[in-house]
Amino acid sequence: MTTETQIDWRIVRSHFPVTEKVAYLNTAAAGPLSRSVMAAGSGYYQQMMADGDLHWDEWLAKREEVRRSVARFINADPDEIGLTTNTSSGMNLIVDALQGRGEVISCDLEFPVSTIPWIHRQIPVHQAQNMSGEVDPGDIRRAMTPKTGIISLSHVQYSNGFRSDLAQLGLEKGSHALVVNASQSAGVFEIDVKRMKIDALCATGHKWMLSGYGSGFVYISRALLSETKPRAIGWLSVEDPYGDRNSEINLRGDASARSELGCPHFAGIFALGASVDFLAGIGMASIQERALAMNRILTDRLAEAGLRVLSPIGSERSRSAETLVAIENQAQVVTKLAKQNVIVTEKPEGIRVATDFFNDEHDIERLIAGLKDATR
Repeated sequence: MTTETQIDWRIVRSHFPVTEKVAYLNTAAAGPLSRSVMAAGSGYYQQMMADGDLHWDEWLAKREEVRRSVARFINADPDEIGLTTNTSSGMNLIVDALQGRGEVISCDLEFPVSTIPWIHRQIPVHQAQNMSGEVDPGDIRRAMTPKTGIISLSHVQYSNGFRSDLAQLGLEKGSHALVVNASQSAGVFEIDVKRMKIDALCATGHKWMLSGYGSGFVYISRALLSETKPRAIGWLSVEDPYGDRNSEINLRGDASARSELGCPHFAGIFALGASVDFLAGIGMASIQERALAMNRILTDRLAEAGLRVLSPIGSERSRSAETLVAIENQAQVVTKLAKQNVIVTEKPEGIRVATDFFNDEHDIERLIAGLKDATR
């Protein structure tokens, strides 16, 4: 399946039971699980219930399969991938690896996980100001000074859905390390860390990766791994963890030595692996095309209904799969929509609507009808 026209999206949609009862337009907050992902996570717990620790070696081998799948998913090498439990854990590992590389350039649209871990380490963060909801790569370039050495940005901004051009940022970063928070893009937009010249990237699994809370991954380039040492280690960080040595430390040089310090969270890892396999089976190009097509239908219908879209959609390059809509009394509106089985997120300016590949036009029409009723 390589193009959207070859895919029966009704069959894809049927893999997500949530679609049978609600118009779920909330992946930007938390994505629903497919049947295969649920089976992967619960399968581990069933084994643990029936057999205890009997499958330890099998689970470790399966973890490495997941690592290889995640690496292929973003065009990284397996030793550059650490399996985490959320975005924050991944970002802190990145901060560890880049401490001492200079001050940070970010932007005023960011979710705090892209900024406050640096500030906590007393690393200054300079925020480029958005213009009409967008931050141009040129704005980032102009923010560079002899003291800055790191760019820390989200691929897609949680606040308004603005999508950065990572390939262009990679071309313009110069000697700066490019750090990407991909929590609002991994799983719905294509990511190629080599082509985009990304030095480090982190993502949670519970949003567009559709693998539930307690899953995620971090990418740290091999060059960055070789230049730095981890701040925190555990018994699984060393070359021979079963040697039980208390007098020497022989650290491994891969990303997992920094992220997986003790016994793994197997259920989250296996769920992530099942979701990556599901997404890769459809094809990220097709998923991206589908999600954007649904988003264009959404914004067209919102405009026809007289509702104001706050997300930057003037350029298709900056459009994402989430849309900020200006609504008054948003808490009340979100509650009324939920009672009609239409699920969106309340935001300070209104509501945020997410269009994923499993959504269809009927979901959008249910939203429009619900909004008309809720805003009377």
